[in-house]
Amino acid sequence: MAARHKQARAPRAHWLFLALTLPVLFGALLFQGWTENEVDGSKTKRSCDQPVPRAAADAGPVLSVDGDRVRSAAMPAGTVALTYDGGPDPYWTPRLLTLLKKHRAHATFFLSGADAAQYPDLVRQIRDEGHEIGSHSYTGADLGNASGVRRALELRLTQGAFAGADGFRTKLLRMPMTTTVATLCGAEWPAVQRASAHGYLVVAADRSGRDPSDGLVRQFSQTSLAYRETAGLLADRGARRFTTISDGIGADASAMSDVAAPDRWAGTALIWFQWLGRGFVSALTWVLTIAAALGLIRLLVLVLFARAHVRRLERQRPGAPWLREIRDPVTVLVPAYNEEAGIGTTLRSLLASTHERLQIIVIDDGSSDRTVEIANGYAEQDTRVQVVCQPNAGKAAALNHGLAYARCPYVVMVDADTVFEPDAIARLIQPLAHPAVGAVSGNTKVGNRTRLLGRWQHLEYVFGFNLDRRMFEVLECMPTVPGAIGAFRLDALMGVGGLSEDTLAEDTDLTMALWRAGWRVVYEENAIAWTEVPTSLRQLWRQRYRWCYGTLQAMWKHRGAVREVGHAGRFGRRGLTYLLLFQVLLPLLAPIIDVFMLYSALFTDNPVKSVATWLGFLTVQLVVAAYALRLDGERRRPLWSLPFQLLVYRQLMYLVVLQSVVAFVTGSRLKWQRMHRSGTAAAAAQHIGGPHDRRSLTVTR
Repeated sequence: MAARHKQARAPRAHWLFLALTLPVLFGALLFQGWTENEVDGSKTKRSCDQPVPRAAADAGPVLSVDGDRVRSAAMPAGTVALTYDGGPDPYWTPRLLTLLKKHRAHATFFLSGADAAQYPDLVRQIRDEGHEIGSHSYTGADLGNASGVRRALELRLTQGAFAGADGFRTKLLRMPMTTTVATLCGAEWPAVQRASAHGYLVVAADRSGRDPSDGLVRQFSQTSLAYRETAGLLADRGARRFTTISDGIGADASAMSDVAAPDRWAGTALIWFQWLGRGFVSALTWVLTIAAALGLIRLLVLVLFARAHVRRLERQRPGAPWLREIRDPVTVLVPAYNEEAGIGTTLRSLLASTHERLQIIVIDDGSSDRTVEIANGYAEQDTRVQVVCQPNAGKAAALNHGLAYARCPYVVMVDADTVFEPDAIARLIQPLAHPAVGAVSGNTKVGNRTRLLGRWQHLEYVFGFNLDRRMFEVLECMPTVPGAIGAFRLDALMGVGGLSEDTLAEDTDLTMALWRAGWRVVYEENAIAWTEVPTSLRQLWRQRYRWCYGTLQAMWKHRGAVREVGHAGRFGRRGLTYLLLFQVLLPLLAPIIDVFMLYSALFTDNPVKSVATWLGFLTVQLVVAAYALRLDGERRRPLWSLPFQLLVYRQLMYLVVLQSVVAFVTGSRLKWQRMHRSGTAAAAAQHIGGPHDRRSLTVTR
């Protein structure tokens, strides 16, 4: 590996960026959910357990309460105060304003803080046309039954919305879900007392049927009915005067007063915060819809192409063994760096291969453990094994070093922790009988799958990697021949200059280079090798980070393939597009989508629908995963862990993609991250059930 990769380090600034931005976004999302779709039942009016105090029973509709002392006011004779609750509404508020202006009447609008923050222009229009504004709380919640914190928040946020919309605050309050003074009963009355203690005038409505000549306060919502009734009142106004609450009671000063600049700035921030949450919800609704559709389409396409792949195998296909059985000698390259735990088992499995004409080259990449000693022991016992050494330079350099010693027309590249089944090499090289095939991907299986993390990776290998490979072969766009088990024509390798050291995903880079050179790449699912996967989240992160970062490097390096013709063009337009869409873009959006699914379950009117949608998608994945396991000859027992994989494992993979994309975009150089091996793959694989048990996984020299 080039020195620039060794000296590199992963970026860190983006984690600070995420730590600062994600809480803001998620906070805005939760705030939007709270304001738009409450789940605590606080909008449900509860019955009164006791009437209003006697002192308020005959009080006027405009109240100020000081302990047990009630001061009230009413409209004078011939005066009607029109009041409208809720809004501003983008449809009805402008119509009501036009109607009032036509009849030269004024009214009091008790606005919702959330709506005022959403439509600040309407708030300004109401004031500009001489009307009065009062508070109807932020969300229209039942203030009497709300907690003290919730009640204070409702009133404070509403004042903040007014300050941000037009730089004022109000002392008028209409208690949500109340009408006359009599409805300020039970828990509402203490809420009235607390509001009065903070300087509010609580405005109720007069009883229906009251003679308008005595003066009254009329209460409407901003609806079509309110518009018709207002129009009727104004058309038959007689000598009545239609005015605001403050003007009607003869208040010395306006109920609305200007606020200081800091309050206005804070109100503006509130409006922007709510706008952010609303935009976030709107955007995520579209993203979630598109992502869910793409996810389902992908699963359906994978199944269809997997079935097509099976039918192709049942018939004749280019590259299949029926053309000519290959018995030619094969060079096996085994790059190794500190692999003393597994190198012996790997060499034993290779030497036990049914294809006995092998040249096995172990390339030691500057190991500091007993790797060379163990490999030399096998070389002394079997002349097919050869050990060459080089200073530590990375896997790609080690494979290129080994190619210089290759004497056979076909080359198999394997990892030093991989255990081959006896017939794996023989099956792997057969598709190379077709002259157009330059490389063959084998079937890598997880050996150490006894623990949960191993089971999750086992499902990923079968459900993700292998099912994808079946589709890639049918579409002729296989992007990667895995380093654990892959076969190549020697002349194809030499034609592309061997393995490039430009990327950390040398296997993906090489495969893409072969496509662009005009070679085909196929998948041989019956060529099986067992590998050891990471056993800790830290090791898994390092491995997948390197894979993802290297894949991004390879995709960028070979982006020109989308403009080419023939095999290269098909690979570019199909393979690169698929990788970009399903392995980069959707994983980047996945954490936000998961949070939005949780938001939908918590804050929508029908959370059962959201949960059912998620369960339906999970069911589809379970069905497809079961089909993938059946195609691979695996038991379906690990399927129980799939739901937990979606909740935990995939979130980690999404963060890996995020880290990799940021590192790539910022130009950071990532160093090679080698996984610590314990040599447990073969031993673990021996205890795995299924049709592969009959194959020998640990062989003798």
